[in-house]
Formats: sequence, structure tokens, C-alpha cells
Amino acid sequence: MSPNVIIEVKKLSAGYGEKTILENIDFHVTQGEVFVILGGSGCGKSTLLRQIIGLESPFSGHVLIKGIDITSCSEAEFHAYLKTIGVLFQSSGLLGSMSLFDNIALPILEYSSLSKKAVEKIVRLKLKQVDLEGFENHLPSQLSGGMKKRAGLARALALSPDILFLDEPSAGLDPITTAEIDELILRINRSVGTTIVIVTHELDSIFRIAQRVIMLDKETKGIIAQGNPAVLKETHENPLVRKFFNSGIQI
Repeated sequence: MSPNVIIEVKKLSAGYGEKTILENIDFHVTQGEVFVILGGSGCGKSTLLRQIIGLESPFSGHVLIKGIDITSCSEAEFHAYLKTIGVLFQSSGLLGSMSLFDNIALPILEYSSLSKKAVEKIVRLKLKQVDLEGFENHLPSQLSGGMKKRAGLARALALSPDILFLDEPSAGLDPITTAEIDELILRINRSVGTTIVIVTHELDSIFRIAQRVIMLDKETKGIIAQGNPAVLKETHENPLVRKFFNSGIQI
């Protein structure tokens, strides 16, 4: 594996029960890259993301993070891996009964032995990083949709992860708020070099933030295109790929 490859997926097949959704998937993500997984409804985007995170086990194949195969590593190695990633789910994943401060402090308390003062400093820093300074005592129900996404992002950043996984970060948001979330993602990537893997079908977001993409296909259960989205839009030989990038129509 090349030194700058941080994620490598090799011959991965996955699904549920008897149904195979992904078959023999191969790709890699390099250090510091903004990498997007896209495709039509039911093609396995979120399934693939859960495999990479380690929430589900594949039928076959391997997922290597920094050279460690999380599909077969020890419990101690997997626990160490979890400390190096942050995850933002579609629903933001915030606990409704807890303040933003307590939501963000939760993973820090779980995975570190830092003092109360140090935890407080980190939480306030993460809220400032996502432009929510001063909202630490608010409950999730007191926030707008965009603010909830940013709060979820702050929690995903709590442990200063090497890799950030985002599942439809702009789902349900208006175009202006979506653009603000995209800018925030780019700012995080550029300021600290965090590798970011995103599942999205939002065409505007893809062109704004993606350095490289893979496109999954429901029929073939595999990758039908990969590369820079601007190049795929103009030159890819598959008309379905060109149609997606030129019109935004789901395939």
C-alpha cells in the first residue's frame, strides 16, 4: 500500500441476509482527500460507508485503514481505530436529552482520561470550529436543521480524527445552508488536513467539495465510474454517468 493511502477497500462484497448489494468493490482513499461515494437510490452507498466504518461485516473482502484490516483485526486494534475516526450520520445523531456541550463531551469522556477542564476547553474549541460558539447549553430541539448538522459535525470532530465519515451531510437542508455546510467541510479539510469520506447525491455539493468520487450502480453491484467529477462529466464513456453529472437525475 502506498504511504499516502489511508483507506484501501479490496474485493469487498456485502449485503443483508441472502441479498448481495455490493460485489468485488476495489478503491482507495489518500491522506487528506475529500472523497465522495455517490450513485442512485439503492445502489449501496450507505452500506459501503458502514462497511468502511466497521459497523457491519462484509460477506468477503477487506477494509484496510492505515494498513490495519478492520474486518479481521483484534478488539484492541479496532478500539484504537475508533479513536481515529469521526462519524456524522444523516440524523446528526445527537442525544435529544443532552445539551450540545454534553453531546460533544461524550466521545471525549469515553475514549480519553482528560481532566474536566481539558474536556471543557476541547468542547468549546469544537463548537467554535463549526460556528456554534455560545450554544453549548442548548438542546438539539432548540436548533435549526443546519445548526444540528454543525453540532453533529462538532461531535464527530471531538477526538480530532484523522478520518471523517459523513453520511448525507446536507440531507433536508435548503441550498444556502447546504452551501454553508460544504464550505465548513472544506475549511476543516484545508485547515487540519482531515481525510473526509462523504456519501451524497447532491450534485452541487459534489462539484463544490469532491476531489475524487466513485459512482456505484445498483444493477452491476459495483463501481461504474471513479475520478474527478468535472472530468467524468465531460469525458466518461458511460452515458448513465454523463447523465448524472450533467443533469443531476438519479439513476
